[in-house]
Amino acid sequence: MKVNRLIALCLTCCAFDFSTNAQQTSSAPASNYNAAEAFGPLFYTQNGNEFRSAIGSPGPKYWQNRVDYNITASLDEAKNTVTGTVTLTYKNNSPDKLPYLWLQLDQNTFKKTSRGYAITPARSRYGAQGENFEGGYTISNISVVQKAAAVKFSSLVEDTRMQIRLDQPIAAGGEVVTIKMDYSYVVPKEGSDRTGHLTTKNGEIFAIAQWFPRMCVYDDVIGWNTLPYWGGGEFYCEYGDINFAITAPASHIVMGSGELLNPQEVFTAEQLKRWNEAKNSDKTIHIRSEAEVTDPKSRPAKDKLTWKFKILNARDAAWASSKSFVLDAARFNLPSGKKGLAVSAHPVESNGADGYGRGVEYVKSTIEHYSSKWFEYPYPMAVNVAANIGGMEYPGIVFCGWKAKNGSAWGVIDHEFGHTWFPMIVGSNERKYGWMDEGFNTFINGISSENFNNGEYKQRPTDMHAIGKQVIGNPRFENIMQMPDEMMEANIGVNLYSKPGWGLDILREQVLGQDRFDYAFRQYIKNWAFKHPTPFDFFRSMENAAGEDLAWFWRSWFLNSWKMDQAIGNVQPIKSNGTTIGYAIQVLNLEKMPMPIILQVKTKSGKTEIVKVPVDAWMKGNTWVVRYPTTEEVVSVTLDPNKVLPDSNADNNTWTASGN
Repeated sequence: MKVNRLIALCLTCCAFDFSTNAQQTSSAPASNYNAAEAFGPLFYTQNGNEFRSAIGSPGPKYWQNRVDYNITASLDEAKNTVTGTVTLTYKNNSPDKLPYLWLQLDQNTFKKTSRGYAITPARSRYGAQGENFEGGYTISNISVVQKAAAVKFSSLVEDTRMQIRLDQPIAAGGEVVTIKMDYSYVVPKEGSDRTGHLTTKNGEIFAIAQWFPRMCVYDDVIGWNTLPYWGGGEFYCEYGDINFAITAPASHIVMGSGELLNPQEVFTAEQLKRWNEAKNSDKTIHIRSEAEVTDPKSRPAKDKLTWKFKILNARDAAWASSKSFVLDAARFNLPSGKKGLAVSAHPVESNGADGYGRGVEYVKSTIEHYSSKWFEYPYPMAVNVAANIGGMEYPGIVFCGWKAKNGSAWGVIDHEFGHTWFPMIVGSNERKYGWMDEGFNTFINGISSENFNNGEYKQRPTDMHAIGKQVIGNPRFENIMQMPDEMMEANIGVNLYSKPGWGLDILREQVLGQDRFDYAFRQYIKNWAFKHPTPFDFFRSMENAAGEDLAWFWRSWFLNSWKMDQAIGNVQPIKSNGTTIGYAIQVLNLEKMPMPIILQVKTKSGKTEIVKVPVDAWMKGNTWVVRYPTTEEVVSVTLDPNKVLPDSNADNNTWTASGN
């Protein structure tokens, strides 16, 4: 096209646009929408590179450090203490030499002198303020070995972190250092709703987590990740193999992450027989029944026993111990043909068909569903423990509230084991981006609930209009991208769980469709299994696999707290030679968030039809005219009749013809 013709055409279009917009502005309400802001092309501020590719997967030179743990520990139930020795073998796969190392000492948040204690409100679930005990680690006998020789070092403990300052740096590209230390701590009764101990009528239940010094993550994004542990933010851990041996009173049953290596040494002969039977049974087998809990013969006649576990390529491990456990198990079946053991350990108070008597059934269904839908479960056991913890997840084992019943019992088990996929498999940084595990998990939980037992506990449809009016864009709620510890505790449920979950529902059901979304989501999980993605790795992965520029969505939902408000404007018949051939339905976008248009059109004969317009309609401005072909009289038009979008003002969503 010649330049003068192009200029003339532009001027004509501008004149037409000005005239049209002038007419619309005179009758339409003011809009906060800015198309350039929503759809601007400059979303990614950095290009893909050899470490993290533009396609949203690890690049050809992606690296990740590794740490293996060997731990021996003992439980003193009279003193509520854990005492142990941990050996950490750390491999520096990074291209950087490391003159110092950082470790996580999570138990130190329960010291009365800790930063976490100082800034956690007295009525918070993320603390132990009501308890009078000497919290935190006691650490001794630290040694460091490089190249099979002891080396000089110094150490510093600062709150919930320990720094090991090496005399000689660890070389890049695979050098290994081994750190060994002895430690002990008092188990808090209410440990940030993540670890603790519960008194039941048949004995104490110890749910033990954050129970040994762990390496901080050193990554290619910010280097050492040393954010302190205060309770609100969860964890960011390196992967490796964890071998641990727990010595406890012989009256106890101990369940832990991974595989139980010595069942023949810790069960009675009858329990061992049942344990092995459960490995081949799709029905629940009672390893130790409710009636046997108070029978001394249901445990070996010894003083103490040592339970040995191992879990491979995992980012953490946890365990539970009690003499009050009912123990149930059954086989779970994976798509590859592999089998594993679904286990439930709970007190008699939690037993029964309305509680954790169905625990194994719930665990088995959850593991099998998520494995077939998203990615195969990687561990040989899946253990649910009923404890005084509302719900908390660790690789291969979860702690769930002991009083949960029926749908609540199903829901907490399903949610906590859903965390196997986020963040146990996809190892995001929970301390910074809580929504990348809680929100993703909340989203997959909804699909899982529909799947379980013909929808026995299927979730009710969410009225997104109510959510749009009360939550989305409400300044009382922080931005999703803020760190959990920066949020008001009361807002965490919305910010980290619900809002990202709703967003993924909308992306799956209203924007991409189930097929494209599910394929892209599976690619993301596959790409980042046992690795460390960032939010932008997720954004890139979804866009590339789905073939869609979703910058408008990430901006609206995740990077900003924008509101949505679509409205019906003018509805006019379109005539040809005096005959109605259709209607021009004006839709307005009054707030910053663009979303697809969903219209329900009713005609005089009673015909009802849904018309959908993709979000691209809003790329050029805040007004769109939907042309609906019909020779009938249109009597009403309604935006989003099924309330699947977060429209903040439903009062402007309906047009009705005069006289109707």
